[in-house]
Amino acid sequence: MKNITTLGELRASGYQPRSIKDELRENLIKRLQAKETVFKGILGFEDTVIPDIERAILSRHNVLMLGLRGQAKTRLARLMVDLLDEYMPIVAGSELNDDPLNPLSRFAIDLIAEKGDETPVEWVHRSARYVEKLATPDVSVADLIGDVDPIKAATLKLPYSDERVIHFGLIPRAHRSIFVINELPDLQARIQVALFNMLQEGDIQIRGFKLRLPLEVQFVFTANPEDYTNRGSIITPLKDRIESQILTHYPRTIDIAKQITSQEANLAKAQEQAVEVPELLKDLLETISFEARDSEYIDEKSGVSARLSIAGYENLVSAAERRMLVNGEQTTTARITDFWGVIPAITGKVELVYEGEQEGPYNVALLLMSAAIKKLFLQHFPDPEKMTRRRKRTEEPVRDPYGTIRMYFSGGNTVDLLNDDSGKNHKTELSKVAGLEKFVKENGVADKHKYLFMELVLHGMVEFNIIGREFIDKKYTFKDMLAGMFE
Repeated sequence: MKNITTLGELRASGYQPRSIKDELRENLIKRLQAKETVFKGILGFEDTVIPDIERAILSRHNVLMLGLRGQAKTRLARLMVDLLDEYMPIVAGSELNDDPLNPLSRFAIDLIAEKGDETPVEWVHRSARYVEKLATPDVSVADLIGDVDPIKAATLKLPYSDERVIHFGLIPRAHRSIFVINELPDLQARIQVALFNMLQEGDIQIRGFKLRLPLEVQFVFTANPEDYTNRGSIITPLKDRIESQILTHYPRTIDIAKQITSQEANLAKAQEQAVEVPELLKDLLETISFEARDSEYIDEKSGVSARLSIAGYENLVSAAERRMLVNGEQTTTARITDFWGVIPAITGKVELVYEGEQEGPYNVALLLMSAAIKKLFLQHFPDPEKMTRRRKRTEEPVRDPYGTIRMYFSGGNTVDLLNDDSGKNHKTELSKVAGLEKFVKENGVADKHKYLFMELVLHGMVEFNIIGREFIDKKYTFKDMLAGMFE
């Protein structure tokens, strides 16, 4: 088909015009029948959001995607381009993507009337059939719909009553394309009103021109849930004209969240080869995000983007890489102490409520890390609080699995874990703690990551107030809880 260059050749080929909604629908049907993945790279939405979008496309609906930030709304909209035909014929030189067999603009109609079957035809790739606009308060009707262009009128020596003096906006230029407006509530109410006719009747009005352009546009709008935003709202009549409203959500399991982070993290090849990130630390990072979404210090209406985990993972790898370079090592394994470098990725991704502002973003990040460590600790080791309650309930002696480690610190010993310590020194320091290595092995930890789990035990014991911890000059010091008190 791409070899066709004139209107006559296009007619002879058997080409039939169709609306973009029919085009999306028919191509989706083919994908579904062939059992192909429709939205590649989207994880966690297979049974929720994606079926809703597919139903909307089959219904030939315009779509409003509601969800908190970082829920892949824009990514989904961009992937809809893959459901378009690879190439689309237009009248050559048309600014409105005029279909040669169904022209809309005055330019295309006049050109076809003049040249007939010799009218030149161009082919537009589907990647050029996607238009995206971020809604901001300064967006005008002229930007979206169009306006009279006095320079064009003067150049062509035409009166303002001639439709050829119109400069078309983004939406008319998106004829036969996908048009996305992100953050719809930020669009002023009077601008939202201007979208009514296009959604209902499919035409446009520009400064009183009696101009009817039955545009074929697939509209996709994105927004935070209306009740959650203080910046604006979607006016009810506009919302009523958008046929399908689809709710997005954050990953519902740690495993899905890890897959998303692994897929989206932008790491250098050298980092991937030199730095190993154990599954335990990937779990810890995602648990921090899950804790943030439930935290009383963070505004749940604002949400916690998946970008927190993605940026945090990149920082975690970079913290380990920097430590490796400082110590002249060739490879390294990430540690819990490397999470000190993740804090900047946390503080920049959360919106605090009043209580959080009082704590400060830095302290909130530390609290989230503490909560995540505590939760992860309990997944691998006995609950110290349960052991204490059990001892109180029964007269029989109950063995304290942490007793040997506790006694080590009670004897006045300390452990110093430096952020930039070499791998050898790090392992030596952990190995000093009596009973620590034996404890992790008794709980089923393999030798490969035993030092990581030994570090987790120390941090976990701090969270349960069995031992104390302080951070001074880039160094974690673990010691007896009462040591500082007596000092």
